[in-house]
Amino acid sequence: MAESVRSEQESANGQPSLKRVMGPGLLLLFIIGDILGTGIYALTGQVAAQVGGVVWLPFLVAFLVALVTAFSYLELVTKYPQAAGAALYTHKAFGVHFITFLVAFAVMSSGITSASTAARAFSANAADVFGLGFDEGIGITLIGLGFMTLVALINHRGVGESVKANVLLTCVELTGLLIVIGVGVWALGGGNGDFSRVTEFDTGERSLVVGVIAATGLAFFAMVGFEDSVNMAEECKEPRKIFPKVLLIGLLATGVIYVLVSISAIALVPAERLSEGDTPLLQVVQAGAPGFPIGVFGVITMFAVANSALINMLMASRLVYGMSVQGVLPPLLGRVHHARRTPTTAILFTTALAFGLITFVGAVPALGGTTALLLLVVFTVVNIAVLVLRKDHVDADHFHTPTVLPVVGALACAFLATPWAGRPTEQYRIAGVLLVIGVLLWAVTVLVNRRTGRPAGRLDPAQLTGEGPVN
Repeated sequence: MAESVRSEQESANGQPSLKRVMGPGLLLLFIIGDILGTGIYALTGQVAAQVGGVVWLPFLVAFLVALVTAFSYLELVTKYPQAAGAALYTHKAFGVHFITFLVAFAVMSSGITSASTAARAFSANAADVFGLGFDEGIGITLIGLGFMTLVALINHRGVGESVKANVLLTCVELTGLLIVIGVGVWALGGGNGDFSRVTEFDTGERSLVVGVIAATGLAFFAMVGFEDSVNMAEECKEPRKIFPKVLLIGLLATGVIYVLVSISAIALVPAERLSEGDTPLLQVVQAGAPGFPIGVFGVITMFAVANSALINMLMASRLVYGMSVQGVLPPLLGRVHHARRTPTTAILFTTALAFGLITFVGAVPALGGTTALLLLVVFTVVNIAVLVLRKDHVDADHFHTPTVLPVVGALACAFLATPWAGRPTEQYRIAGVLLVIGVLLWAVTVLVNRRTGRPAGRLDPAQLTGEGPVN
């Protein structure tokens, strides 16, 4: 059935299909690799600052919210096994081009904030590993800007993302987290860790529930990435058959890893110390295994967050390019370098936004929290889209999630995106500025289109080449 659908699509647009190379094993590694990354490496300490020793609890709650939303994605990806993800589902459910644009631009913006978070985490780890003599202020900012410049140059040169490369990067990222878990187990066996801390709450002046909810809003950044896998639907073998089991196994695996890492972290380093700086897991390895070559772990961490930054900036620039080509962003952003065949101006535009975030925002919690905020809004829309699209019947068997799950998912994601969830106002300002930039560019494009006679933009999600953010 999937192949017949593919054949219909090919005959409709006259273009060859994407090659179906991903079986269950490769798809599982892709999902795990997309979720693992900057979130757990950089934000464990900040989550501990919110709740104390029960740092594992917000990660567990974030996992459950992500799991509920994953069921909505499963119904949609098996119902419409095409690339484009949230923008496609929004377009099919509501059919309003401006809403589709806002969702696509929010996804693009979340990629930039995620990459900026990775740049700050990279800078902090570089300062620690190479003993640069500073950990805050202008030095970290300069390293972050230099790192983002390098990412832009690589992006401009042209980077072919392959499944084999993703497998390698996933193994490196996973190795770092397994080292932390192993150090925790070693400490437990040697009686060096204080595992009684894992049940200690410290939410300051806030109530327990309010503290955990606020920490969950931050920890959710560590769970983003699973939604990116739906963009691979056209390159998977039998997507309707393999997606449900593989996506749920991938989420469960990463959820277990995150809980074990956070338990190991708090058992070896007190919450107040763990929350200092942007290199919490480096502190954990140093405390639990002083003889371990800390530079090796630091390089692993840098490699993990660098990979996240590169993938996110690739996604963001391609989304901007795609929206420009379709006439919903200024034509300037759709220019392609003649020799490299890469979207030069889109790369410059997204890099400039990242520069602004690194320079004027800087803090990892603010950037990571904004990424989670943008994605929570997108997830709310996707959960609603599932219910709206129940009236759209397709001639194929597909996954059907219980109705209560998208309802719970929409309410949970919407709540976590509100100030009542303890979300700092700074995150709304950052997200608001990014979306206002998008709306202004949309308005400018409409005026330019009218004056030049350029066809009015109508965003077709199936033609977008970007993917969702990874953390």
